[in-house]
Amino acid sequence: MEKLINDFIEYLHNEKNTSGNTEVSYQRDLKKMAAYFEKQGIAHADEVTESDLKAYVSEMHSADFASSTISRNIASIRALFHYLFKKGVVSEDPSENLRAPRIEKKMPEILTVQEVDRLLSQPNPHTGKGIRDKAMMELLYATGMRVSELLALKTEDVNLSFGYVICHDNGKERVIPIGNVSRDMLQKYMDEARDFFVKNQRESALFTNCSGKPMSRQGFWKVLKGYAESAGIHKDITPHTLRHSFAVHMLQNGADIKSVQEMLGHSDISSTQMYLGLDTVKMRDVYMKAHPRS
Repeated sequence: MEKLINDFIEYLHNEKNTSGNTEVSYQRDLKKMAAYFEKQGIAHADEVTESDLKAYVSEMHSADFASSTISRNIASIRALFHYLFKKGVVSEDPSENLRAPRIEKKMPEILTVQEVDRLLSQPNPHTGKGIRDKAMMELLYATGMRVSELLALKTEDVNLSFGYVICHDNGKERVIPIGNVSRDMLQKYMDEARDFFVKNQRESALFTNCSGKPMSRQGFWKVLKGYAESAGIHKDITPHTLRHSFAVHMLQNGADIKSVQEMLGHSDISSTQMYLGLDTVKMRDVYMKAHPRS
């Protein structure tokens, strides 16, 4: 079954343009499934029945897997068997009647405006590291972008004259306005601090680590955790917390849900509706009026 799984991942990569994270997630889920069936004496995909799949899902429930984890595994299984059915590897799709458990959507952890102010005042603005860290956190909160998008930014993606950044998300681009606080901090970083880290002039990553290589997710997570601690914030903060806080604070200050959806890059407005929803105005005007640090 391993070769079929690898073929499927290759198909996702080449034909569906899926992200690396999605591919890793699918591969991990499907390899676990294959290992389970191997223990049951089932080595080939065409031997797997609907009952077998339901037994596997039941096993995950018994092991107290989170509903979200089970749902993700079911999505991976359904995608694989749909692909195998289309390819003629299996004569019928045994996953067709698999149903994911209901997932209760919880409001994500957010910071208050005061907590954000405390957090963003922690970096030392007189050191290269402090300037870089503050620029990163200000930009994350100013735009609501995902941390992966923040770390993928190139220097050419930033237009400080007109106050926006170009965000790249799985082959798509979106333009996000930034307020004066973030723009001024980015300008300071570009003028005073970036060269402190970047020795190779061909390096195009906007933000790098102390070695001049692109900053990693783990590296930024540690930076954020350190400042949260020194700010006395005891919530479970992740880079995504600033994204959630951005959305809620924008909506609380009068931004309309459609504009926030565009800035967050949600393809489906239902993803944004967990935050709130109001009337419609032009995106930049909304941003400048509504963002607490514009």
